[in-house]
Amino acid sequence: MEAVTPRHNWLQRNLKGDPILWAIVLLFSVISIAVVYSATGTLAYKKSDGNTEHFLFKHTSLILVGLGFMFAAHRVDYRHYSRLSLYALLVSVPLLLYTFFVGGTTLNEASRWLTIPVINQTFQPSDLAKLALISHLASMLSRRQQHLHDFKSTLLPVMLWVGVICGLIILSNASTALLLFATCMLLMFIGRVPLKQMAVMVAIGVVLGGAGLAAGQRLGTVMSRVSSFSDPNKKTPFQLEHSYIAIATAGIAGKGPGKSTERNILPHPYSDFIFAIIIEEYGLLGGAVVLLLYLAFLYRGLKTVMNSYGAFGGLLSAGLSFSLVLQALVNMGVAVGLGPITGLPLPLLSMGGTSLIFTGISIGIILAVSRGEPEIRPVVGSDPNAPRIPSQRGAYA
Repeated sequence: MEAVTPRHNWLQRNLKGDPILWAIVLLFSVISIAVVYSATGTLAYKKSDGNTEHFLFKHTSLILVGLGFMFAAHRVDYRHYSRLSLYALLVSVPLLLYTFFVGGTTLNEASRWLTIPVINQTFQPSDLAKLALISHLASMLSRRQQHLHDFKSTLLPVMLWVGVICGLIILSNASTALLLFATCMLLMFIGRVPLKQMAVMVAIGVVLGGAGLAAGQRLGTVMSRVSSFSDPNKKTPFQLEHSYIAIATAGIAGKGPGKSTERNILPHPYSDFIFAIIIEEYGLLGGAVVLLLYLAFLYRGLKTVMNSYGAFGGLLSAGLSFSLVLQALVNMGVAVGLGPITGLPLPLLSMGGTSLIFTGISIGIILAVSRGEPEIRPVVGSDPNAPRIPSQRGAYA
């Protein structure tokens, strides 16, 4: 009989939730450290006097911080996130407004970052807003399962929050806003919102989104990128051309770790086009492994939905899982020419700052749902002061 070590006991006591999801995230972390270290070689020579370990230590530290936030988030009873999400939204709105109109740090012709004093770390309020909106939307839909046909009590508050947050984000970050809106629509579909009401939401979203895009900073960039993608007679954009070269020269097994040549030419090979570097160094097999890991992540997230005790946990896990995986699929699709350039990083793999922390929190919440604490609901027709009973697994009531 195998002896149980103190370390094994500690892991059992402290690492709750889906163990396969834990393993997937840790594997992503290892891959990210290896690929980012390779992809930041040129950046290191430009920004840190040739110290190639500078970005390795910085990125590794941020990954560890993200894992720390993931650990902390997964220890919290996920039902508390229903209330916290509203507070986070109320904080997100003034931050988004301030970033765009007053004091945002401008990078790549877009004012979408705030610089945190003392630590001098950039922060995108849209990362907080995304997490807050998905969580609050899951909360609203779970509490209104019996009134989904009521426009005033259900569609109106949902429409207001989705419209405000996506509208503010699209002023400076069109791709993030569109992806968040698509995630919200998918979450509403899973939450059994009638298709007629969803069609109204889409129509309103198109009008408000177009107005926000026209009033914001990115209309010219969006039109240029869509035009370049849809018009075969136009010259392939520089970064996409070198992404194609990286993929075309990779072969089945790739050139080997650290042997990428396009990392020295591609803009942002450690973030927007890191998937091209992964394929160049690890081949089509490496790219397939990464894709399968994301699909496995989505599967485990949806398995958590099926095993959840109530509507809020299921919708929360579904929304956060789809948000991360949809962004990953868009990033990988751009790298291989299946869509216009977006500037979205590859979650769990790209070098990032506070985005790694919010990704960690999102996964921690999914793990918290997978722990399986029952949601409490009253017995129908009972005294409101009577004892409450837990919802059944997989129930949306």
